[in-house]
Amino acid sequence: MIINHNMGAMNANRMMGINQANAGKSMEKLSSGLRINRAGDDAAGLAISEKMRGQIRGLDQAAANAQDAISLTQTAEGALSETHSILQRMRELAVQSSTDTNTSDDRNKIQSEVDQLAKEITRISNTTEFNTQNLLAGGLSDKFQIGSNASQNISLSVNAMDAQSLGVADSTKSTDTFVNTNTKLATVGNAGRGLDKGTAYKVVTTVNAAAAGAVSTDSEAATNGGALAVTTDTAYTGTSNATYLVKVGSVDSAADNNTATSIQYSKDNGTSWTTVTADASAGITVDGMKFTMAKGVGNQWSVGDQYHFTATAANATIQLQDTSSANIGTATTVHYGDKKATIGSSATGKTVDTTFDFSKIIAGTDTFNVDEVTSDAAVVNDGKVVTDATAAAGINLSSQDKANTAITKIDNAINTVSQERSKLGAFTNRLEHTIANLGTSSENLTSAESRIRDVNMAKEMSTFSKNNILSQAAQAMLAQANQQPQQVLQLLR
Repeated sequence: MIINHNMGAMNANRMMGINQANAGKSMEKLSSGLRINRAGDDAAGLAISEKMRGQIRGLDQAAANAQDAISLTQTAEGALSETHSILQRMRELAVQSSTDTNTSDDRNKIQSEVDQLAKEITRISNTTEFNTQNLLAGGLSDKFQIGSNASQNISLSVNAMDAQSLGVADSTKSTDTFVNTNTKLATVGNAGRGLDKGTAYKVVTTVNAAAAGAVSTDSEAATNGGALAVTTDTAYTGTSNATYLVKVGSVDSAADNNTATSIQYSKDNGTSWTTVTADASAGITVDGMKFTMAKGVGNQWSVGDQYHFTATAANATIQLQDTSSANIGTATTVHYGDKKATIGSSATGKTVDTTFDFSKIIAGTDTFNVDEVTSDAAVVNDGKVVTDATAAAGINLSSQDKANTAITKIDNAINTVSQERSKLGAFTNRLEHTIANLGTSSENLTSAESRIRDVNMAKEMSTFSKNNILSQAAQAMLAQANQQPQQVLQLLR
């Protein structure tokens, strides 16, 4: 028997501490409901659990995003529903106007309502918004995050749904006119306006006119006196170094002084790359002999130094040179795509070049009708002219024939809106399935994360009871062990 070290008491004390610590952890788990309260409880389990928590919260937010996207599409689709109703009314009016029991005055009144309805279609397109984003004016291309990780998104684009885009209102787009190698001349003399979609210009056939001076072989210069010429080789039409002349925007001297004249040279897919605007009273004329520019609007043209503009490509050249007026003052910058050219005074000795792409030539096209053309631009080999812009008039109910044409146009517009609504409806249905899938994924991940991190209350209660009993027993045994050294005193009696 020894008294310096009471090993029984020391052991009982140690075990009591362990049991009390275990009981404390059990109490912590039971009070929080979590099996892992700190990294020390389960380091690997904590890391896995935190990743799962991130995924779960991301999935829940993605579901909310998808619901917001549904709200956006429903807003757009609701507006298009009203557009559909308006188009149906316009069609009804067109059918009404297509019978000759109507007088001209009757048709004028019907036309007035149709015009107002077209304006309302445009107003709906321009003012339909979701969270300040315009939905129907064109250019909407949104991505919606529908997953918990990066780049898990889907896209939606909504086309322009205004009256012009639907073909039920006049357009204000200007276009270009070209003729072929037979040195014929096409003229647009519409008193100071460019070619506008929806305007029936009398340019159905070409005008026979000899060239003012042919461009020589391999030449890249304009024709005599500063005419506008396009010089090209076999890569373009198969005719070596053919010359194309055009007369665009010649101004009637009786035109209103406030009428502006625009001369545009366009890439064959309709992208304008040069526009010159001047006051109609000053006059801009391209007639195969000269290009005259007098005092104009905005750029302050003045008669003086000669003016030179050049745009070149590998197989084609467009030039304006040796003109009779061009002290331009401030240079004008014009754009084509991401390239630009600058119009400036040739007195400085500088010429700026830019690329002009002849890539979409449609051979064999032989008609030009501004009221109906819908094809791409083309320069053909038989002297006929086509335009590079879609040129479809708005709704005109002034006669039985035009009313019948209007019915077809409105039917096309209705079909366009139907296609857009169908696209939005399909997208909405897709998002609804997306939300259902996100909910299922979130639920399953939550279940998996719960198995890792949540405590089994029944099991932990048993553990707590065990540790509590052991702690009390250890405390009792410690008391007994502390009494054992007292037995030595019995030997001293």
